[in-house]
Amino acid sequence: MNKLKEINYKEEGKSYFLILIGTILMAVGFVFFIAPFRLAPGGVYGIAITVHHFTKGMFDLFPEGIPIGVMALMMDIPLCLIGIWILGPKFGVKTVFGFLSLAFFTDFITAISGGSALMPDDRFLSAVFGGVMLGLGLGLIFRTKATSGGTDIIAMIISKYTKHPVGSTLIIVDSIVVFVGLVVFKDWTIPMYSLVVIYVTGHVIDMVIKGISTDKTVYIISDYHELIRDNIINTLERGGTYIHGEGMYNGKERKIIYTIVSRKELPQLIHFVKQVDPVAFLSVVDATETIGLGFKSIHNTDFH
Repeated sequence: MNKLKEINYKEEGKSYFLILIGTILMAVGFVFFIAPFRLAPGGVYGIAITVHHFTKGMFDLFPEGIPIGVMALMMDIPLCLIGIWILGPKFGVKTVFGFLSLAFFTDFITAISGGSALMPDDRFLSAVFGGVMLGLGLGLIFRTKATSGGTDIIAMIISKYTKHPVGSTLIIVDSIVVFVGLVVFKDWTIPMYSLVVIYVTGHVIDMVIKGISTDKTVYIISDYHELIRDNIINTLERGGTYIHGEGMYNGKERKIIYTIVSRKELPQLIHFVKQVDPVAFLSVVDATETIGLGFKSIHNTDFH
């Protein structure tokens, strides 16, 4: 039991560390790549960035505009409380820790750096790199099973009462935030570049969550399956599985080889199959993540 508790504490510590790294990456993306160009890539921070620029010179206390992190907290905290009241305590301490640390790092980095763009003359590259930083950060946060809060909560509340799917509701909510920039600043390029940020962010999140794998899943249908099996086991030193199937055209029983090889081993396998059976059928699919003997150990994955 003590060992189990120790493992849990270790995993919790790792989760909070990943959230910290994730929020730092996101803060860097907002401060140096997104906020200087007034981009609003959805979410609470899209609104906060718009308000920050819109309020510049309005308040003596904040001559440069209401700080982005402060503005985000002014929305995140009540949204979280409303979400707990309506949806129940689904968000957990990790989500609260995440939006608090993101607000802190965003304003802290802005204060010590001045918040100037790293690439002031290239808004497109800034949008791309900003999306990369947000995607990396959010991906790490999502891996800890925390959420980003903010407009996610709005989407969940709307979904509860309208039965509209949360994912598509979130897209609608974030799209409204994106086009707020057009209304406020009257600049057509702002929502366009904001959509670039959103697109890149989504792809990088998928990459972080699913991982980068060069493994290939291969299905082989051949009358010479025994020879191909021997090559996979003895030459490539990989395993595989026979799947029993039936030909749709002639109703003949077939053995389908299912195996996973590395990208380097794939040409060797294809070359061998081509030699022994020129009419064999092969299907090659990217394996997003391969866990098991000979590949990544199941004990080294972040998903338990």
